[in-house]
Amino acid sequence: MSSLLSLALAVVLQLPTTTGVHELSMPVDGVGPVLYGLSIPRGYDPARPAPLVVVLHSGGERMRHYGAAFTRFLVEPALRDLQPIIVAPDCPTDAWTDDEADAAVMAVVARVMAEYAVDRSRVVVTGYSMGGRGTWDQAARHPDLYTAAIPMAASTGTLAAGRLGQQPTFVIHSRRDERVPFAPAEQNARALAGAGKPVHFEAVNDFTHFEMFRYVEALRRGGRWVAERWTR
Repeated sequence: MSSLLSLALAVVLQLPTTTGVHELSMPVDGVGPVLYGLSIPRGYDPARPAPLVVVLHSGGERMRHYGAAFTRFLVEPALRDLQPIIVAPDCPTDAWTDDEADAAVMAVVARVMAEYAVDRSRVVVTGYSMGGRGTWDQAARHPDLYTAAIPMAASTGTLAAGRLGQQPTFVIHSRRDERVPFAPAEQNARALAGAGKPVHFEAVNDFTHFEMFRYVEALRRGGRWVAERWTR
């Protein structure tokens, strides 16, 4: 889709073009209305396709537009230097690994890609805890879409190892995580790297599981690592 057509669609549908994180919603067949946050980078120009960051929030108690809130306090500050469009749906089910949640993510991503200038060679998925496991799942389900992944404080659960690490993957985990054990996460990432997968494991030392706001610097390093792989 041309940049001019993307801009025209944005105008007709009254989609945001101003800088900042916007709270939106859209209907998704078989799922219902899905809330999502959309961040437009400073200086966005439809003539210059931007990277796309897909954000999967953590679990626990969730407010409305949790995806937008999660983007504001962690993802946008950390990945701002990439100048990306960021889309952050609210999970419509109990887990991002559910098929209905996957349908919601794909529908929101498709809408953003149709309405904004997105560089399809620079699409990264990231998330924390439940969203981190969802990050592994999304990257495994859609290797043709995602060109990088950054799971944080995440387990891989029952996901098949052969499907993991198909794209550059920067794994972040704290040694003090009391909810998602550090050792299995490290072992999994090291095994993938040892098998020749483009996986990097980044250990942080002092953060408990519920101090996700402290992951900004580690996520920023992840963004830089991903950007380097995109230029190769």
